[in-house]
Amino acid sequence: MQKIKVEYTHDNSVARIILDDGKGNVLDNIMMNELIPLLQSFKTNNNIKLITFEGAGKNFSFGASVEEHTKEKADEMLTTFHKIFFTLLDLHIPTMAKISGQCLGGGLELPLMCNFLFADKTAKLGQPEIVLGVFAPPASIMLPLKIGNARAEELLIIGKIINAEEAKNIGLLNEVFEDKETLEREVEAWITKNICPKSAISLRYATKAARASFDYFMLKNLPVFHNLFVKDLMETNDANEGINSFMEKRKAEWKNC
Repeated sequence: MQKIKVEYTHDNSVARIILDDGKGNVLDNIMMNELIPLLQSFKTNNNIKLITFEGAGKNFSFGASVEEHTKEKADEMLTTFHKIFFTLLDLHIPTMAKISGQCLGGGLELPLMCNFLFADKTAKLGQPEIVLGVFAPPASIMLPLKIGNARAEELLIIGKIINAEEAKNIGLLNEVFEDKETLEREVEAWITKNICPKSAISLRYATKAARASFDYFMLKNLPVFHNLFVKDLMETNDANEGINSFMEKRKAEWKNC
């Protein structure tokens, strides 16, 4: 079963990517390894003006696979996951996320990478990794850049989950719509008005210029945070306890070390 579906719309200028694992659209290694070569193929497709991401069903994504966060698998999982971000950084193609339902953890980090974020009122957004005793490397870079440190730290350090209206109020979302059908209709009109009339090559240069600082901090810090997670955090008792307790469906017993 393929976990990534893609449709080409607007005279093949928009790549509509749908996360679809039949459940919560978990970003596991299978899904990520389908997504990466697809994104890489856009490098030589001069017609692509916009890449959109959405989740099949009621939710965008429950996040990355917790089972792949174990000490033995974390390095491989993060290497693959972060390759998605490095690939998008290299493309400079405008990106958009269309968010419904749960959009949590790694499932929020993919939208955070996007230039434009639209949601409906069912959306719940957050970085709850800290509840499992770990942290979110890409979000730790992107959230402060997008919404400022004060608001970002509330999401990153205590794992607060926010609704769509609050996400819009703090500048995380461009717009919120009543339901998924309205979201789809209004985004379609937005793309037709704001993206389709423009040059694909000019959009790439404009994105590269607009994102110069964002790209710099991602390229500089993501490898550092990868090592912080794998070489330092995963050597602690509590990071492993948090992941294992979740998989064993029990309350974590922290030792604070």
